[in-house]
Amino acid sequence: MARKTATMDPGPDVPASAVPGLDRLPAGPALFAGRRAELAALRAGATRRVNGRCPVLVLAGRPGSGRTALAARFARTVAADYPDGVLFARLSAPDGGRVPPGRAARLLLEQLDPQAAVPLPGVVEDGRDEPGCVALREALAGLKVLLVLDDVRDAGQVWPLLADEPGCLVIATTPGPLTGIEDIDPVILGGLDRQASGELLADLVGGTRISCDPVGGADLAEACAARPAALRLMAGLLRSDPKLAVTEAARELNRVVGEQSEPGKPGEESAKPGKPGKAGEAGRRNPREKKGEGKAAEPASAAEPAVPEPAATELTSSPASWVKPGPEPAEPVPVPDNDPLLGAFTLLYRGLPAAQARMLRTLTLAPAQTADPRTASALVGCPAPEAAATLAALAERELLGEEAPAVDGTPRYRVPGRLYPRLVRLREQEDRPAETELARARLLERLVRLTESARALLDPADGPAREPLSAALRLGSAGHARDWLLGERELLFGAVADAIGQGDLDGSAGRLVTALLRALPLTGAAAPADLYRLHELVLTVAERNGRPRRASAALLNLGDLQAAAGSWEQAAAHYRAALEHARTVGDEPLCARALEGAAGCHRALGDAVRAADWYGRALGLRQSLGDHAAEARLLARVAEAHTAQRRFEEADREYRAALAVLRRIGDERGREAVGAALADLRERVEGGW
Repeated sequence: MARKTATMDPGPDVPASAVPGLDRLPAGPALFAGRRAELAALRAGATRRVNGRCPVLVLAGRPGSGRTALAARFARTVAADYPDGVLFARLSAPDGGRVPPGRAARLLLEQLDPQAAVPLPGVVEDGRDEPGCVALREALAGLKVLLVLDDVRDAGQVWPLLADEPGCLVIATTPGPLTGIEDIDPVILGGLDRQASGELLADLVGGTRISCDPVGGADLAEACAARPAALRLMAGLLRSDPKLAVTEAARELNRVVGEQSEPGKPGEESAKPGKPGKAGEAGRRNPREKKGEGKAAEPASAAEPAVPEPAATELTSSPASWVKPGPEPAEPVPVPDNDPLLGAFTLLYRGLPAAQARMLRTLTLAPAQTADPRTASALVGCPAPEAAATLAALAERELLGEEAPAVDGTPRYRVPGRLYPRLVRLREQEDRPAETELARARLLERLVRLTESARALLDPADGPAREPLSAALRLGSAGHARDWLLGERELLFGAVADAIGQGDLDGSAGRLVTALLRALPLTGAAAPADLYRLHELVLTVAERNGRPRRASAALLNLGDLQAAAGSWEQAAAHYRAALEHARTVGDEPLCARALEGAAGCHRALGDAVRAADWYGRALGLRQSLGDHAAEARLLARVAEAHTAQRRFEEADREYRAALAVLRRIGDERGREAVGAALADLRERVEGGW
């Protein structure tokens, strides 16, 4: 099928290799039309300078208005002006969930410098920023970076990320007004103009079907409210049915939208492929079988603004003086049942083969609604080549968006957020709960096997993977395994978090966490923040299943990570919680470990009295267990705490006791270290300390 080139060229695109991170942007549609005025407004906004912070460009529009595609398109045209890199983050999940700014900041920090020490999640107190947000703003100082923040819910997600750096630029897309940030003039997206709509349809459909029926093309654009997503879906319908006239497609879209507007006729009931439902048999027939039937809904005006202009707000003091304190998080902007976007989806969905329809519904279970043939085949229970063909067919029909390919070139696809709620409702209606649970279990087990396979390649001495993968799924080498683990890290974490959040597949989720904890350190790039997230998930499962020993171990690991990061107060809280769990099962080694960890935190905080107390309690437990090496270490720690309190006689006694234990167990290195500490103490005391 021949297609014309893109009908609008706002400027030369920058090669992906020219600017770091440019390939992180959504691929966007290959064909792009119109939006000249909006691009001009964005270019003008990018040259404005705002005192005290970087400029912020806001693209606002209803779901399906093409705001993400336009943001990515514009970003590529200005990326050369930001040589330090392009960063990208989605701030909403497809189900409308709000991504906290701290999590977004840590993701952006990893993109900015993969070797940087990303802060661990921290508790925000007294209005202070989350540590990740502070670290991001500090890292951006002096740089020229382009940040693209997609699907922002509210200003509270954005302002903590804004650098006091005028050389950076932020592009934020949002479905609703974004009040609370000073000096923004949002670019509001409505529908495309008539010429751009016609050109886009002609490019997408191909051939002469649009040019030979300009009236039908205009009718179809009007029925779609000239919104790009609806136009693309209808183009997918026309491509899949070469005999369908453009005028008939427009008439059918108006009829379906009218049906969905009527009470008692929800759109998802009329969308079941090949099945009559409550909306009537006429809603299931091919558009060519009944011409002109059904009441046509009045389409929305293409020029009508999608969202209201943000109201002016009174600014008050906050972590940045130019920001209003964050409002309550906005509710997700829904797509009404009578929206042309869902009407177009209904027409296209009902014509899908059963296998494609099932794949599309089941992809809503994928982490971040993103899948490649490896994960898609597990979800639906089919061979990977068959899954790849189905995914490509759905993308051809404009029902899936193409993401950047995996590191090995494997294509990846994503369920558009605008269709996600409708597909979830369809899945709940058409698929039995047992089928859904089985699909989720298959996905987790596939990810466990892939992760274990990666571990086996990275550390052959640890033994092969338990169950070798088929050739179509196999990771080819240690380098491939490392790239796969790091490239799919966020999706792997998302799969675990989804499973643990629902609480019905803790066994599979636990195996995946264990596999990740074994495999990620082998990459040499396992950030403490990643390990922290995994141990938090272990803690959640352990506490829910009443396993205090496992919960205590997870809390100890969390405390160790916080202590290594210098977050002593938070580390001490984790150690104390670990102690409580260990006491419930009488696990003395875990209790001693928690006591020693808490003592170290008090020591680092300068509280020598409490440090001596906690070290002493740990010492008593180690002595009762007969752990002489730990006993000697703790005696030396108690001596150090006494020294800090200027209790020199007690310190001298504890050092001598440690030396006796070390002599008994034959630890010469330990004796040298403790002997040197004791000699230093005596010398300083004799010198008048």
